[in-house]
Amino acid sequence: MKSINWIINGVLVVAVAVLYFLHFNQSSTPIKSSALSAGATKVAYFEIDSIQNNYEFFKEVKSALQVKDMENSKQLTALKNAFAVKYQDLQKNGQYLSQAEIGSRQQELAQLEKNYTNKEQQLSQELQEESFKRLQEVKKKIEAFLVNYNKNKAFAYIFSSNPDLMYYKDTAYDITEDIVKGLNSEYKSKK
Repeated sequence: MKSINWIINGVLVVAVAVLYFLHFNQSSTPIKSSALSAGATKVAYFEIDSIQNNYEFFKEVKSALQVKDMENSKQLTALKNAFAVKYQDLQKNGQYLSQAEIGSRQQELAQLEKNYTNKEQQLSQELQEESFKRLQEVKKKIEAFLVNYNKNKAFAYIFSSNPDLMYYKDTAYDITEDIVKGLNSEYKSKK
């Protein structure tokens, strides 16, 4: 569960950083300092944790990823249990077996351990890929909503607030509630 939250937050932080970088690299003309004077640029922000906690589509994505994580855990637990049973059997009956039989069972245990490690890596990679793909869907829906939302607002920038990236914010420019309501409204109408 914590690993999914870290993955989700990590992907969202990277996405915001990439958008910020891409936006500033797309400008082919130099920015004049007078264009950045007070009042010339309208900026807004939203609380990303509020989106994560209140956007229904995001909650469904998170839930699906948690289910997949639990399924992965079940598979890995089954592999661990199979290894434990065979290991305990060898410990219990090892004294009655020939050297060849002991060697054969030790090889089988080594193969089971290798299978477990490979499966763990495979499932982890699949979960990361699925998490990235699904979170990109969420990001695209938020971006599309913000394009429509901003048609009449004329904000130059809309940032997601992350405590690790934003040091100060004036709550007068917080549009989180509008975004949550709008995203959920769009999501419910498309269901």
